[in-house]
Amino acid sequence: MGIKERRIYLVAIRKRYQAASKTAKAAILDEFCAVCGYHRKSAIRLLAKGDRKPRRRPGRPPRYQREALLPVLKQLWLATDQMCSKKLVAALPLWLPFYERREGSLDDDLRAQLLAISPATLDRLLAPVKLALPSRGRCGTKPGSLLRNQIPIRTSNWDITRPGFVEADTVAHCGNSLAGDFIWSLTLTDISSGWTECRAMWNNGATGVIAQIKDIEAHLAFPLEAVDCDNGSEFLNHHLVRYFGEHKPRKIKFTRTRPYRKNDNAHVEQKNYSHVRHLLGYDRLEDSALVPLINHLYTHAFSAYHNHFCPNLKLKHKERRGSRYHKTYYPPQTPYQRLLDSPDLSQDQKDQLIRYHESLDPFKLKKQIERELKAIFRLVSVTRNVRKRL
Repeated sequence: MGIKERRIYLVAIRKRYQAASKTAKAAILDEFCAVCGYHRKSAIRLLAKGDRKPRRRPGRPPRYQREALLPVLKQLWLATDQMCSKKLVAALPLWLPFYERREGSLDDDLRAQLLAISPATLDRLLAPVKLALPSRGRCGTKPGSLLRNQIPIRTSNWDITRPGFVEADTVAHCGNSLAGDFIWSLTLTDISSGWTECRAMWNNGATGVIAQIKDIEAHLAFPLEAVDCDNGSEFLNHHLVRYFGEHKPRKIKFTRTRPYRKNDNAHVEQKNYSHVRHLLGYDRLEDSALVPLINHLYTHAFSAYHNHFCPNLKLKHKERRGSRYHKTYYPPQTPYQRLLDSPDLSQDQKDQLIRYHESLDPFKLKKQIERELKAIFRLVSVTRNVRKRL
């Protein structure tokens, strides 16, 4: 019997087999094996095909409504600049009221699922929409040797618990070449709360650094207590030492890290990417007219967006076991939440922060950031085209 004849015979005998009793099924099976030459187990599978119920997925039934959750999660994930799942879990209670205000109220069951979701489940749900991120750029730190012996080295900043102790660093928007004049970003990060402020300046001279530090001081909710920097010449100079030493109403402690040990300044080093590079990329910014535009973005929408609505992780405990360090972290919080929990801020300072926070909307801030970025890169494109013609 050929393949075609066996298939016709199988279709004819299958209905009779599926409707038969157990005893009759055994006789039909014997007949089918004798005629077609099938192994008995193979014949059972062929004859019973279509009679079985679909196999249930192993494990417990799905708890989350993937089709309903994914559109909401995708919009929130993109609005939070593709935040990692551990931080996004902490951000969801902050962002959901604003999302519902814009898109309409969610179903109670759906809202409860969003607030109860775990980081691992978030990663699974968002896996199809994950986006690739850009690579690293050039380093613009030039060693400053004038005052190294006068400025003390500090290496252990992770155990500071009071706001006001900050780390400072600069980022060069130089493209592929450090030659010539271009824009730099100055970044200050508070070690205790994670509050981060950025400012743009034309080149990285001491005058520009001091001017932007003064501007940052005016916008902080807490006084500066100490500044820790790398060994770049923009920090290790007499102007900055004099400014911190003569600072009113009290001096600001000024320390530096070990040369070529960027992890000594880890709190601000990670912000160089998550804040500066993620916002402005790696293009060369060589038009001084961009400085006020970038500073307006840094000072208002960008600072409020990251410090009030983007949770970050903070180290709780670190111990060495053999050749490895094991780290434990506090639950993710925004810098704003950490400042409200701090006993070192007065109630007036906290009230001022609360009033400002209540006037903000993260979705509006995100749109404002995108609008101002378009204006900045439009000018970058115009400048690049003009230089090409010259």
